[in-house]
Amino acid sequence: MTDAAHNDPTPLEDRLTQLIRLKGPISIADYMSDALGHPNDGYYMTQQVFGASGDFTTAPEISQIFGELIGLWLLEGWRSMGSPADFNLVEFGPGRGVLMEDILRATRLRRGFAKAACLWLLETSGRLRIEQQRRLKGSELKPLWADELADIPPAPNLIVANEFFDCLPIRQFQRVERGWRERLVGVNDKGRLDYVLGQTPPPESYGLPGNNESEPGDIFEISFSAREFIGELAARLVEEGGAALIIDYGHVASGLGDTLQAVRGHNFWPPLSSPGKADLTAHVDFAALAEIAIDAGAAVYGPAAQGRFLERLGLALRAEMLCKDKPEDEQRNIRLGADRIAAPDQMGEIFKVMCVASPDFPAPAGFSDL
Repeated sequence: MTDAAHNDPTPLEDRLTQLIRLKGPISIADYMSDALGHPNDGYYMTQQVFGASGDFTTAPEISQIFGELIGLWLLEGWRSMGSPADFNLVEFGPGRGVLMEDILRATRLRRGFAKAACLWLLETSGRLRIEQQRRLKGSELKPLWADELADIPPAPNLIVANEFFDCLPIRQFQRVERGWRERLVGVNDKGRLDYVLGQTPPPESYGLPGNNESEPGDIFEISFSAREFIGELAARLVEEGGAALIIDYGHVASGLGDTLQAVRGHNFWPPLSSPGKADLTAHVDFAALAEIAIDAGAAVYGPAAQGRFLERLGLALRAEMLCKDKPEDEQRNIRLGADRIAAPDQMGEIFKVMCVASPDFPAPAGFSDL
C-alpha cells in the first residue's frame, strides 16, 4: 500500500466529491452504500472480491468443512421442523457460491431434503450471480435469485447469512463536549474525502450512551439497515416458521468504538480511500440484533464463538475423516484450514454465530451449553 495509490481518485470518488460540494456532507451509511453497491462503480459490482486473487478470504473459501457442517446443521433443522415437503433454503450474500456448494453436498445425506427445498440466493451483484450460477449449475437444486427478502415467496425458511450483516451500512456518532454529533463524509481543503462532524445533535430515540457512559472523542456506531433487516427477518420467521443462522465478526454487547474498516489485496486500507476499489465492513452488534428479533417475537440462541460452535458440530471428526488415506501434505492443509476457521487466535473467537428462529423451533444444534 503506497501513498501514490491513495492519491489516485476513483471514478466513484469524483462522483461523491461533486455531490458533497453541491449538497453537503453525506452519512457514512450513504458512503458505504455507494462504495459497495453503486451500479456502475460499486465494489461488489466491479471487483474480484474473494479468494487469493481477490481482497479477502471467508471461512468457506478456507475449508470445505465449514460449509459441510452448516449443511448438517440445516439437515437437522429440517428434521426438527417435521421435514416439510416444501421450504425455502436461503443464503444471504452467497459470494462465489462456495458455501452453498458445500452445503448441498452435505445435505445429500438425507433423501428428500433437496426435493423439498426451493433454493433462493439473496444477491444484488450481477457479476457474483454469474459466478454462483456457474458454480451451482451441476447441483440437484437450481437456484433462484432475489434482490430483497420480500421477493422470496412465503414458506417455512432455513436461512444462512455468513458475513452478510457486516457489509450493511452503518452510521457513526462522535462524542464532543456538547454531546453527540454525527460523523459524516465531507471534502477537505485538498479536495479529497475526509471526516467532518454534523452540527445538530441526533434524536434521543437513537439511544446513544449518556455523558456518564462516554467521553469526548468516543465513537458509537448504529446500523439502521441491519436493524431494519433483522426485524423483517424475525417477523417472517415468526409468521412462516424456520430458523436463520447468522455468522459474522462482531461484538456480543453493544459498546463504543470505531470498527469501520476497508480491505484491499488482503491488507487493511484507509476506509475513505479508493471508494469502489476496496471492501468496507463494520463489526456486527449482535446484542442490538438479538433485542430486535426478540421484540418481534422470535427466539434467539447465542451468539456463540464460531470455533466452539463448529467443534460442537463435529469439526475435529470431520477433519480426520477428510485426512484418511490422504498424502501428508493434503492432511496438513486440511488441518490448517480447520484451525484457521476455529482457533481462538484465528477466526474462532472474533466470529460469532447466532440463531434466530420461530418460537416453536426446537433448540438448534450447536448452541447447548454455550
